[in-house]
Amino acid sequence: MEAKLVCLDRTSLLFNSFGARSFRLPHSCLSKTNFRPLSFSSGSMSNAVKCALKSYKLSELSVSEVDNLKCRPRIDFSSIFSVVQPIVDDVRTRGDDAVKEYTVKFDKVKLDTVVEDVADLQDPEFLLDPRIKKAFDVAYDNIYAFHAAQKSEEQSVENMKGVRCKRVARSIGSVGLYVPGGTAVLPSTALMLAIPAKIAGCKTVVLATPPSQDGSICKEVLYCAKKAGVTHILKAGGAQAIAAMAWGTSSCPKVEKIFGPGNQYVTAAKMILQNSEAMISIDMPAGPSEVLVIADKHANPVHVAADLLSQAEHGPDSQVVLVVAGDGVNISAIENEISQQCQNLPRGEFAAKALSHSFIVFARDMVEAISFSNMYAPEHLIMNVIDAEKWESLIENAGSVFMGPWTPESVGDYASGTNHVLPTYGYARMYSGVSLDSFQKHITVQSLTEEGLRNLGPYVAAMAEVEGLEAHKRAVTLRLQDIEARQVLR
Repeated sequence: MEAKLVCLDRTSLLFNSFGARSFRLPHSCLSKTNFRPLSFSSGSMSNAVKCALKSYKLSELSVSEVDNLKCRPRIDFSSIFSVVQPIVDDVRTRGDDAVKEYTVKFDKVKLDTVVEDVADLQDPEFLLDPRIKKAFDVAYDNIYAFHAAQKSEEQSVENMKGVRCKRVARSIGSVGLYVPGGTAVLPSTALMLAIPAKIAGCKTVVLATPPSQDGSICKEVLYCAKKAGVTHILKAGGAQAIAAMAWGTSSCPKVEKIFGPGNQYVTAAKMILQNSEAMISIDMPAGPSEVLVIADKHANPVHVAADLLSQAEHGPDSQVVLVVAGDGVNISAIENEISQQCQNLPRGEFAAKALSHSFIVFARDMVEAISFSNMYAPEHLIMNVIDAEKWESLIENAGSVFMGPWTPESVGDYASGTNHVLPTYGYARMYSGVSLDSFQKHITVQSLTEEGLRNLGPYVAAMAEVEGLEAHKRAVTLRLQDIEARQVLR
């Protein structure tokens, strides 16, 4: 593949179960040239799907052109909000009846009951393949160990004589966990969200997931939910599920914070409801899945291609980026592997569409490669380079990092122990992934003795006087006068 500049397509039409949606790429177009298209086909498709993997050489780009590369395909949320807002309002008004109607409309499933009490459901343990059950159990143990280790000991600090301060953690009382179920069932997300909720001590844990065609709950999701302490399962997906958890219905408990990935309709509902009278918070802004792979001449082309496709197969709106660090990387071999592996993927059509708005970046060395990655701020960063650990200190912006040739992103998605609910769309510059802290809030506590107020009070009074807040000042000075008066009486 030639390392030349090409023009980003301005629009890309993608589809999901809700119909067509429009994405807008950056308006500033880079210098146009020819690029070699890669042809992909999947075993599930009768026709080949053509994909163009674009390439850029950082040393030949202007600052603004490099900056444009960090822009993801943009979702037109204005049109999506117009679809989601009526659903949110309808669920608020009609509760379970609205949820049932939207489940028939979007999922083609008629529900008798919207919410199931997990304690009343039969354990599906014996319905699972023992190999699958073992995999879930190993993942559970690793995720639990990593998140339990995030507990911090309560510390009390005496800042000055008689002035003691501390910060205490308390669990969020009720939380909602969204587990997608559209084109792929994701029981791993149930573990990623429910385990830290359990460790934090959340009393009410509602898990929302689309029902199967017979109205049942996916047995793998149910197994993970029961094992991780979920209290209720809402058999619904999409905006209607988010609204039901946010407002509460006759059968669905109202929650205080909502977690989990989802399509743009789920994301729009979370965005609307966090700014509504529902008074909820959300975990983070979310977008399509993404990965950035930094590869050097020591990287195995088979592994590089597999890592790129592992995120591309999530959906047509995913984005994958390959950053080539230095010389000697066999680009042709990587291209060939992408084509061959994509042909054999059941979700190859999704992967091919994702690759059509993905790209390769050529960096002169590791420093330039990591600098670009920090600017891009990927959800997942794979460091498939020799001695990867020595570059860790330079990494500033990433949701989760996978170091070395034997650490595929898949291990973090499932069972290494880290959380796979991560910031996308460049939000890794200011957001962290889900952790134990996500399910807690922290309260500060201060306690002053009489001596402490004598020591600190005059300074507080002086600052209140500067700000013109007389009542603040008097709350201190009146106490100081009482202390002085009692000392005189002694």
